[in-house]
Amino acid sequence: MTSSNGPSAETTAAHGAGPVGRDELPDRVWTLPNALSVLRLLGVPLFLWLLLGPEADGWAVIVLMISGITDWADGKLARWLDQSSRLGALLDPAADRLYIVCTLVALALRDIAPVWMVALLLGRELVLGIGLLVLRRYGYPPLQVHYLGKAATFLLLYAFPGLMLADGTGWFATAIEPFAWAFTIWGTALYLLAGAFYVVQVVGIVRAERAAAAAAVP
Repeated sequence: MTSSNGPSAETTAAHGAGPVGRDELPDRVWTLPNALSVLRLLGVPLFLWLLLGPEADGWAVIVLMISGITDWADGKLARWLDQSSRLGALLDPAADRLYIVCTLVALALRDIAPVWMVALLLGRELVLGIGLLVLRRYGYPPLQVHYLGKAATFLLLYAFPGLMLADGTGWFATAIEPFAWAFTIWGTALYLLAGAFYVVQVVGIVRAERAAAAAAVP
């Protein structure tokens, strides 16, 4: 899931303008891309129930695939219809993270993934959550989603269903297992690296704000 309802830091404005920040996006709510993003969010509890209730991994993968399609569609529609918005730029990464957290919880409870990997990824989300609180304290909005983070999210959102399918029996489970673990290892590494970049940005902002405050003191 790599598309976005709002532009990322590298996305340029229409007609060759420079990068567009989240604060520069229109403050729209009732748009088709936002409706698709909300639909993705509504699929999160269904996805988690399928994983932990009946353990219907096949249906869970289908829900995830539909979520991926809507993620791609809302990004395309936002650009085609000129309906990018601040709300959409927040909903997209939020939905991706919710799917990742739900999958991690399910993998841990079902003993499919090692505890250390789950702890690392959940710890990364906790650190980023603290970073958001720090940014808010200094009056900054959430930072733009980096393409490295999007690539990591793409890998993980396809690696985790692969791990669940590989937990079954038969030739398909055997065939998909090495690919699932390859995606998981690369996705985890990139996800942690993207989180490290995010922390570096937050630390840089805090230092700049403190330096400015110190310079302002007579």
